[in-house]
Amino acid sequence: MSDAELKQVNTRLMRKLLIAAVAMFGFGFALVPLYNVMCDVLGLNGRFLAIEQGTYDASKARSIITTVDETRTVTVEFLANTDRNAPWEFRSMIRSMRLHPGEIKEVNYFAKNLSARDIVAHAVPSLTPGRAVKYFTKMECFCFTKQAFKAGEEKLMPLRFFVDPNLPKDVKTITLAYTFFESKQQTKKNSERSELASAQTVLTGITANSLQ
Repeated sequence: MSDAELKQVNTRLMRKLLIAAVAMFGFGFALVPLYNVMCDVLGLNGRFLAIEQGTYDASKARSIITTVDETRTVTVEFLANTDRNAPWEFRSMIRSMRLHPGEIKEVNYFAKNLSARDIVAHAVPSLTPGRAVKYFTKMECFCFTKQAFKAGEEKLMPLRFFVDPNLPKDVKTITLAYTFFESKQQTKKNSERSELASAQTVLTGITANSLQ
């Protein structure tokens, strides 16, 4: 290959690398709006996570609910999901309700451990449309903490909430979905504690018998 041909090849390669670099740079900027779109579609949002983690400023909630907008109604749907092959039953006691923004409402979710072992579980929320996230506040929710279930135990778990009257007028329906997951690490710790307690009981019995 001549020097001229080699120069041509290098020039084409440099152009391709430059185009690839620009494309990657542009994709990096595009990730932010893409993330926001996904949050809107899936109902995932930092504000919502703050509420779930208990870091939401409750004083804001108290100031909002002083007014009930009786001129409009919103439908709130309640969904319940479990991870595949989950050893429990999980559902909302009602499928939906109509309410006035600003009203405090309460619904119950039902969960039952179908296995023969103790389980610790937690609920992961999702809310759609994403625009409604900052207007939906939970005042009491089983999703704030991990839930411990004895073998075969069942529970009614309350959800107390309200919808901010400032919810955009075009939002007529809000869908709140929970997926129930087993907290395997916590379940393992509880199992280890139980096994340790059983071992200590046996050891205490052996020691007592040997002293008689």
